[in-house]
Parts: sequence; structure tokens; C-alpha cells
Amino acid sequence: MSDQTPRWAETAVQSNAEWFGQPRGLATLFFTEMWERFSYYGMRALLILFMTAAVAQENAGLGFDEATAGAVYGLYTSMVYLLTLPGGWVADKLWGQRRAVFVGGCIIALGHFTLAAPLVGAPDLPSFFLGLFFIVVGTGLLKPNVSTMVGDLFPKADNATEVERQELGARRDAAFSIFYMGINIGAVLGPFVCSSLGEGLSTPWFDLAGNWHWGFSAAGFGMILGLIQYRMGGDYLGEAGKFQTTDDPEVVSRRSRNFMLVAGVALVVVIMIVWLLVSGALGLSLETFATWVGYGILLVSILFFAYLIFGVALAGALAAIFVGLSALLPTLMTDMTAVAGGQWAILVTLALFILINVGLLIARHGGEGVSIEKQRLMVIFWLFILAAIFWSGFEQAGSSLNLFARDLTDRSLFGTEIPAGWLQNVNPFFIIVFAPVFGTLWTWLAHRKRNPSIPMKFALGLLGLSAGFFVIMWGAANATPESPVSMGWLVATYFLFTCGELALSPVGLSSMTKLAPPGRLGQMMGVWFIAAALGNLFAGLVAGRLETLPASTLYFNVALFVGAAGIVALIVSPLVKRLTGGIN
Repeated sequence: MSDQTPRWAETAVQSNAEWFGQPRGLATLFFTEMWERFSYYGMRALLILFMTAAVAQENAGLGFDEATAGAVYGLYTSMVYLLTLPGGWVADKLWGQRRAVFVGGCIIALGHFTLAAPLVGAPDLPSFFLGLFFIVVGTGLLKPNVSTMVGDLFPKADNATEVERQELGARRDAAFSIFYMGINIGAVLGPFVCSSLGEGLSTPWFDLAGNWHWGFSAAGFGMILGLIQYRMGGDYLGEAGKFQTTDDPEVVSRRSRNFMLVAGVALVVVIMIVWLLVSGALGLSLETFATWVGYGILLVSILFFAYLIFGVALAGALAAIFVGLSALLPTLMTDMTAVAGGQWAILVTLALFILINVGLLIARHGGEGVSIEKQRLMVIFWLFILAAIFWSGFEQAGSSLNLFARDLTDRSLFGTEIPAGWLQNVNPFFIIVFAPVFGTLWTWLAHRKRNPSIPMKFALGLLGLSAGFFVIMWGAANATPESPVSMGWLVATYFLFTCGELALSPVGLSSMTKLAPPGRLGQMMGVWFIAAALGNLFAGLVAGRLETLPASTLYFNVALFVGAAGIVALIVSPLVKRLTGGIN
């Protein structure tokens, strides 16, 4: 750096090299994330198709029914998000982000190659579940920490002037926009490559015989490419992502030993649970187990917010209500299963908690006697519920809508039947095209003081998603395996999904940072990941209903549920906005 460079601008990156006007290290992180998303979305495009493919066919799958496949899909995608919480902790307390990203990438690649291990004679089911486990652990380490490193490329600017801070903030925002493009480029390329190899591709000029395990291998090689360039570009990262701590080395060493012990015990427990589930020794189906996991995640979230807002007494009371109702309802109503009893128990617990919040606000004259911190925690919980509902519908893209693309969609294009997984590219393509449009729209509205509030944008996101399901419901009503419908139905659906996503997802992530109480930013970011995990889990369970419901009925039910949530969110958005304390 020149002598004229202000002290505040001395970044951790001691290099003058730039990439699109940004620190050169951004290119390293851009391509790392691009190849990781290539592997994740490439494999995801094959996952439910592979599970439901018949064992007896030439390109044999696992032969799972839709309910089992949906439960596995939901558990896998939800755990990917849940493990970002311990993954962030490992980076902060033990390794640093740089090491966590590399180790995570190695484990992800190992997972994909484990999925492909039947190519060399490994047994199908053990390879499948072990591969998913590796990918979940690796993604938990890589996903939260590569984004953190992007921010570390820039200085803190604590001593900068207001103008300099605005300049740095704009540059940082631009860097994250470029980084976000890498995510979506990988999400577009992955399904193209992996689906072509996994499903096969027949054209007028050549035939490519598909093999699911070649598709999984391609995902693994994509991650390997990301790791190679990550190592080669490491010098451009400077100090970004290196482990920094003020703790005594002995404290860190003891913490590391404790972590390894806990991780080892957790690994043994997970292996035992999976073995017991697959062997049937637990007496639970995977669908039932996944459902109870979903209830558990939602209950813990309710209790966490109850504790933060009201204290331990109310949290304990709500926990007791849930346990009591779960046990009593199936006993009182002999035609009710334990799962259905748990469903009503969690709904009653959720409704009670919401009513208690509303009652407090009414009792305190519209919230005037409630601290701004508690008001914002109420808003975050409300956004958490709406986000979980949104993702439970949106993530049908990789599950039920992927099956719809395979079984009920005419995929002929210029004389070629394209793989079903190629249609997974539509959403990330629309994201690349329309993200700048939405960003410009919000800015244009803000200049005219018409920018929708955070809760209003969440409502619009849900309504956009609901509109997409009404479209695909209409298409599914006219589709049969003998007379499949045009791909245009899915394209129109994904367009509306994308509009909903752009209204809700970036705003939601930003709102967590704005509304989080002092000292709880990390926890509130974790809440956002938990909402995604919960939504993904229930998305898989909803997709499993295709086994017993026609596709049009399933999508109609989802459209009504999401649309009703969107209307409620729209109606209460002015009231919720008041609780944000002027944050928009």
C-alpha cells in the first residue's frame, strides 16, 4: 500500500491485486463457493430421483417409496442448515474460518465419492447414508465460514470518517453481490452436468447412458476443483479467516479435546439411530422419525424465544404443555396416532405462545410498556415462523416438483429429451437475471418513501410462492404420464417462486442483523438457519404425500396454506412494523 493509504483502510489482505475492483482474495472465495454449490445442487438434482428409481431398471436406484424418499430428503437438507451452527462455532473457537472451509470441502468431496462408491462394488445403502452424512458435516463447516471470510477481506474502518465508511460499505455490498453470483452460477452448472451423467441424455446426434453414481462422482470432482483453486489462491486471502483468539493455548487445547469427544459420541449415536431406523428395530418409519425431529426443532425454537422474552418459567410451562398433550391426545382419541397427537400438541403450543405475546402487547397499551428488545424478539420469532413456512413450500423444487418434472412433464427440446434435473436450473437462472432488478426496485421505492416494510416483504414473498403453486396445480390437473404437460408450467412456477424468494430471503437475512438484540447477533443468525432447516424438513415430508395424493391436490393444499399465511402476514404487517422500532 502507498504511504497515502489511511490507517483504517489497511486490510488483512496485504496485496494490491484486484479482481473486478475488489480484493483479489474475493476471486478465491468466489470460485470456492461456486464449485461447492455446483456439487451441492448437482447432487440435489439427482437425490430424490435416485431414491425413487426402481431397483430392477437398467440405471437402478434405491426403490424407495415417495414417503420414505421425502423423509430422507427432508432430513438431509435440514441437517445441512442445522450443522452450520456448530460449524461456525468450530471456526470461531478452534480452527479459524480458513481451515474450516478447507476441511469442510474435503469432507464434502469424500461424501460425494462415497455416494458413488457402488461403482467399485461398495454396497448401496451403507454408501448412500454414509455419503449423505459426510456431505452434511462438510457443508456445515464450509457454508457459514466462506461467507464470513468475504467480510474479512475488508477493514473494520473504526476510525474512518462517515464518507469513508459509506464508501467501504458500498464496496463490501458489491463484493457480496459478486459472491452471490458465484453461488447461482454453481447452482446452474451443477444440475446440467450431474443430471446429464446421472439420468442420461439422448439426442439426435448421440446417446449418453445415465448412471446415478457418475453424477455423484461429477459433484465430487467439482468440489475437488474448488479445493485446488482455494489452495492456489490462498496467498491472496492475507490474514482473512486465520484463527485469532485471546484465549490461553491450554484453554483452546482443552476445548478442542472436549469437542472431539462430543463429536465422536454424536457420530456413534447418529450411526446407531440410522442403523436402527433402516433395520426397523426402532419400530419407526423414516417418515415418522423425521416428523418428530421437525416437532422437536419447532418446540426448541418456541422455548428459546419464550425464555428470551418471558423467562424460564414460561418456557418450562410450554414444554410441559407439549409433552402432556402429546401423551394425552392419542389416549383420549383412539383414532388419533401418536404423530397426529404430536402435530396438534405443537400447534397448540405455538398458538399459545403467540397469544401470550399478543396479550402482553395489549395489556401494555400496544407495547408501550414492553422493552424495544423484547418487541424486536417478537418480530424475529414472527419472521422465523413465516420463513419456515416459505421454505417448506419453496424447497418442493428439489423434491415433489423434481418428481413432477420426471413423471408428468414433456421434456422434449429440439428433438432431445432433457434430464429432469435440468429444470432445477430455472430458479438460479432467474435469480441471476432478476436480483439486480429487485435491488433497484427497492432503492427506487425507498427514494419515494414507498419501500415496503420488512414484514410486508415477507408477506409478498409468501403470496408469490402461493401463486406459483396455484400455477403448477393447474398444470398438474391436466397432466398424466401418457399426456405430460409442457415445461412452461414449471418455468412459470419457478419464476413466481423466484419473485417470492427475492422479496423474502435477502430481506430476512438482513433483518436478523438489524433486529438482533446486543450480544445476540450470532444467535439470531442461527435462528435464520434453523428456519431454513425446519422448512426443508417439512418440505420433504410434504413431498412424500405424493404417494397418497394426486399432484394437483397436493399443490392446491400447499398453495392454500402458504397463501393463507401470506394474507395473515399482510394483514398484521402494519402492527409488526410498529414493533421493529422504526427499522425498515
